Amino acid sequence: MAKRNIGCCLIGMMGAGKTTVGRKLARRLNCEFVDLDHEIEARTGVSIPTIFEIEGEAGFRQREARVLAELTKSGGRVVATGGGVVLDPRNRAAMQRAGLVVYLHAPPELLYARTRHDRNRPLLQVADPLRRITELVERRDPLYREVADVVIEAGGDPAGVLALIETEMGKKCEN
Repeated sequence: MAKRNIGCCLIGMMGAGKTTVGRKLARRLNCEFVDLDHEIEARTGVSIPTIFEIEGEAGFRQREARVLAELTKSGGRVVATGGGVVLDPRNRAAMQRAGLVVYLHAPPELLYARTRHDRNRPLLQVADPLRRITELVERRDPLYREVADVVIEAGGDPAGVLALIETEMGKKCEN
């Protein structure tokens, strides 16, 4: 049976390492890497916080869904998604059709440590960012797990994470 040219979508909370892992994975697989948030910024010419400020979260989520649908129409690329991409059932379906979906899971404390100085995270511009992260994790974790083919603990050995993803991609190609 011929192997399919599948893609890989990395999901998880902000600060889980989707972009870092995605770049390395795409390099190892010799395929295109796209960070969904960066792609939205490139297409609009403004930052994510500016989109949130002008259009609100709902406007941003609409843009996110349109770009994700386009990116997942063809396989063969690694896509690092935004943390809230799983909120829309259409996004979850699009990612599952595109190939392997990897949930990079991390505890709220690690996510906070990685994002606490980042002012480009509109949802964390609150009095208690750790509490906000904890609330977001509680809401989103079941959705990440619902759509994921594999769950990997973020913050582990990067080489091991990449090897595990490659193994899972191989399995998906064989199915």
